[in-house]
Amino acid sequence: MSLDLTAPAPDAPDVAEDGVWLECIETGETYAPFDEIRYTSDGGHLLEVKYADPPALEDFEGQGRGVWRYRDALPFEEGVSLPEGDTPLHEAPRLREDIGVNTLRIKHEGMNPTGSFKDRGMTVGVRVAKELGVDRLACASTGNTSAALAAYGARGGMQTLVLLPSGKVAAGKIAQAALHDARILEVDGNFDSCLDIVQDLAERGEVYLLNSLNPFRLEGQKTIGLEILEEFRDDYGRFPDRIVLPVGNAGNTAALYKAFRELVQSGSLDPEEVPKLTGVQAEGAAPMVEAVENGWEDTERWDEVETRATAIRIGNPVNAPKALPGIRQTNGTAVAVSDAEITSAQRDLAREGIGVEPASAASVAGLRKLRSDGVVDADEDVVCLTTGHLLKDPDAAFEAGNEPEPVANSTESVLDHIGAE
Repeated sequence: MSLDLTAPAPDAPDVAEDGVWLECIETGETYAPFDEIRYTSDGGHLLEVKYADPPALEDFEGQGRGVWRYRDALPFEEGVSLPEGDTPLHEAPRLREDIGVNTLRIKHEGMNPTGSFKDRGMTVGVRVAKELGVDRLACASTGNTSAALAAYGARGGMQTLVLLPSGKVAAGKIAQAALHDARILEVDGNFDSCLDIVQDLAERGEVYLLNSLNPFRLEGQKTIGLEILEEFRDDYGRFPDRIVLPVGNAGNTAALYKAFRELVQSGSLDPEEVPKLTGVQAEGAAPMVEAVENGWEDTERWDEVETRATAIRIGNPVNAPKALPGIRQTNGTAVAVSDAEITSAQRDLAREGIGVEPASAASVAGLRKLRSDGVVDADEDVVCLTTGHLLKDPDAAFEAGNEPEPVANSTESVLDHIGAE
């Protein structure tokens, strides 16, 4: 495999266009990036986008803000943009003290235009679709991908088709896709069944697939890691020791690892400075945790998955072959948490004024568990990634929050009710 943290920058093959090409992570076989639609290698393995000259952190200075600040690390100078990126790196002082780490920051990707990190991938992916000349985009989704695809497809003037597992997607996410004029199909199956169908449609040439199996999606998502490093360095003069993130399809884990490998290649980052990538899954959908604990090279598919954290209710993470090396080569780990622990972490974040959907809170729940188990040390600098906004799943937010309290229609009644003196 070509996923070693210290592998040097590759030489551009003949198929490269402006120093960009696609490469099979298993065999090293290379492909032109835009001559034809391609999601995997001829052998069916995952592809990565490769660059002959990976940029250094200083190359991004003076390049504006957001995803396209990092254009030197992307296949194009600009994309179909709303714009996206430049999300806050919140402080959470009470939570930091309660968990017991040196530094805790929350990278809140719910502040992207459609309310999740998926916008970062779509600004690149839809731009690639335009380059390839396709006119119908499609995805399988637990909700956030469909919302982002619908919005960016609409921005790009393209048709969008989304397949959702019936009864398993939060209403807020379906509403977004519907309003942005996507055609929504509810499938009698889980997310992985939806992805199987969309992949089949893509292989038949009916749609352009923009799930994270598409290697260009992850190029946009790797800018999360670049922002974290820049923001943390600017605040503390150093890089974080660990990044804890929710894991569904494992795209972000793979994307951040790719960002860090490219910075090592450019000389911006020493291998020992690369943050430990630490994945968190719900107990009812934890094939990545199972693979890490057993030392497997890939995951085994879970056909039955269940968790209230709908965004990570995935039993067959397609990016596991990219993500597992990222966890291992950065000396990270993976942990599973219960739905009760996720809800508790969602409340903890809300008390700091940070509103996230349940899957997002898995990162904080996982950090708390790992700190309690002694896996995370007290002197560590940690960033937790939260991936989606509170209002993505308003029903879950309502269930986790305080109940409204009925009161009579007078000031005196209100004062009596709250116990004012």
